[in-house]
Amino acid sequence: MSTKSRQVIYGGAVMGAEIRAESARKRATEAAREADRAEAEAWSIRMEAFGGSAQPSPTIAQCLNGGYGWMEIECNRCKTRASIPLHAIRRPRTTPIWKLEGSFRCRSCGTPTYKPRVHMIMLTETRLITPSLWVHPDEER
Repeated sequence: MSTKSRQVIYGGAVMGAEIRAESARKRATEAAREADRAEAEAWSIRMEAFGGSAQPSPTIAQCLNGGYGWMEIECNRCKTRASIPLHAIRRPRTTPIWKLEGSFRCRSCGTPTYKPRVHMIMLTETRLITPSLWVHPDEER
């Protein structure tokens, strides 16, 4: 006479627990993504409404996880606007967004010795400002 194996006895319970754990992980991931999105949106609205360096701010990773992959900035001097992809910023993903403001400089109105600072306007999901097309001076437009 043989007894039932542990696989037969506990197999259904183990499979059910694994399915429930996977479902809970999926819900937790979706909840974290929604929370990151809400935090990035709230910070973006504060920046657009009040200006300045609003603290606390979400991290780069939270913005990317929430779907906000672009940051719109504006030069303090010439008022030129630009959209910068957050995934291309070479900083740790745990860096808060407000700490990035000091590292951005304007290329369009800057001189070799001085480049004016820029300020952040808001976070966006897509690129709002298209890059200007460079045309050679000898070519016809």
